[in-house]
Amino acid sequence: MDILVAPLIVGLISAVLSALIVVVDSIVNNYGEVEIDINSGKKKLKVQGGRPLLFTLASENIFIPSACGGRGSCGACKVKVLSDVGEYLPTELPYMSKEEIAQNIRLSCQIKVKKNLKIELPEELFNVKKFKGTVISLENVTHDIKEVKLKLSEEINFKAGQYVQLVIPPYDKIKQPTQRAYSIASTPSKKDEIELLIRLVPGGIATTYVHNYLKEGDVLEVIGPFGEFYMRDTKKDMICVAGGSGMAPIKSIIFDMYERNILDRNVWYFFGARTEKDLFYVELFRKLEKVWDKFHFIPALSEPQKDWDGEVGLITDVMVKYLETMVGKETEKEGYLCGSPGMINACETLLKKHGINEVYYDKFA
Repeated sequence: MDILVAPLIVGLISAVLSALIVVVDSIVNNYGEVEIDINSGKKKLKVQGGRPLLFTLASENIFIPSACGGRGSCGACKVKVLSDVGEYLPTELPYMSKEEIAQNIRLSCQIKVKKNLKIELPEELFNVKKFKGTVISLENVTHDIKEVKLKLSEEINFKAGQYVQLVIPPYDKIKQPTQRAYSIASTPSKKDEIELLIRLVPGGIATTYVHNYLKEGDVLEVIGPFGEFYMRDTKKDMICVAGGSGMAPIKSIIFDMYERNILDRNVWYFFGARTEKDLFYVELFRKLEKVWDKFHFIPALSEPQKDWDGEVGLITDVMVKYLETMVGKETEKEGYLCGSPGMINACETLLKKHGINEVYYDKFA
């Protein structure tokens, strides 16, 4: 019994100490008003010191991408800091390359605003907005993926393939709002509405809320758009690979191309799933194949459980099979990948082995 109780006591003491540190820091270290200079004076903010840079900027309607909502677990909220803010924290180093450290790139969720700061931000972040989104439709497209449609309070301008951050309100799992990143599955032509595909992650704070609590008519905050995953304006054939909710940005890119009459590029879309119950939108893409002769949809199952006349195997193996037998070798190609880090890493390696060096991807944490 003592062996079981001891870790609980240690954990409780640690939690209490962490809370005390936060309280003491807020009381003892009264940093007062400080200035944040952005892009050599383009913007200057007067803010109250003491909070992480990520949240301080958000309070001024400047939103830095953060897939994990500021927990320090995604490495997305990188900012170039021109002032001295102290040594790198252990929570930052796993996400930094040697080049980024040399440029003093920091995780904005991990550094506190304690004194006047000078930072650099990409200009496009000044166009990111916070929207109110009313849930107008909820549909289970698979046993664990929910399609969520939101009517926005104002128009959003985004590139097909980009993502937004969904603000999850407090409920029984969390006492404070938190954010998670989700790719937009709809096309940019629908400016006052967006569609998200959200897979249920066991124990996930955001996905549990969406799947078990969210209902039509609810209003959520949406921040965006963000991201560098979008179709490049070339004439190259496109090799697209996705799995699960990685369907979202690829769907947006492909249907945006069709809407804009960009039909002169060969597009090969490989979608990997485990069983038939993990497949969705198959008929939608089959219909697109009938009206777009250069579009090819190849779903594959790794563990088919009944009569399945499609491709069988890991999506990486199926992709290689088509690259070696079906996809024309005479044209230049580029890759577009969305899914788990493991799938993306494997696909990128195989694409480069086949001479496809320009590969763009969106890794889901």
